[in-house]
Amino acid sequence: MRGGFGLVGPRRERHVVPASDLDLLALPVGDDGVVIGVDAEGRSAVLGINRPTPYEVTLIGGLWTAQVLALRTAATGARVAVETGRGQVWSGLAQAAGGGQQCVTLHDVGRIPPQGASAGSPVLVIRDCGMRPPRGRVVAGPWQSVLTLLPYLSPTAPRLLQQASLVGVQRVSPDEAQQIGRLMRLPRQAVDSLPTLGDGVTLWCTPRDRQFVMTQGTDAETGLLGGPRRID
Repeated sequence: MRGGFGLVGPRRERHVVPASDLDLLALPVGDDGVVIGVDAEGRSAVLGINRPTPYEVTLIGGLWTAQVLALRTAATGARVAVETGRGQVWSGLAQAAGGGQQCVTLHDVGRIPPQGASAGSPVLVIRDCGMRPPRGRVVAGPWQSVLTLLPYLSPTAPRLLQQASLVGVQRVSPDEAQQIGRLMRLPRQAVDSLPTLGDGVTLWCTPRDRQFVMTQGTDAETGLLGGPRRID
């Protein structure tokens, strides 16, 4: 017994690593955020949704991918508010997420209230409002990101793509691929691949960067949402 210091702990040899071996300790971890899948090299692809600055995402794709993003965002401790005209397809997810806590809330189109986002309580607003979503009452702000889901390219898509910080594109028709390629300045190879993408594959892009990501559901996600699918 040492006065004021409690019991003497077990004595063990120190763990020493030569400086030449430090590079071997690298871990396959990207930036903080939500793991949305793996890239072409099998590395984890991470989407930093919770940010101190406004962040807008437009996803031209299927409901399944948006719902996986909702579940994984809620798992990070963020709140998810879904503005939708088809609450029936979100109700099961809202009930299952959060282990009984109301971390995913559903709101009719145009009826979503202010969310009071903060660093300690970030928010993701998912707008599932069909082909022509109206301008949202709740917009992106500090610690509040907005993801707009479009099932296909629509007349409102150019505006949404231009104002988005990040765009996700799943399988689309050749004509849609050409339009998206012009709007996002995609190389020919990327444009040609968009009509052939498999279910669960998304091209995430900005005007400067692009990355194909494969999203696969966990056992719990697959049990709740089923397998990856582009068409709902």
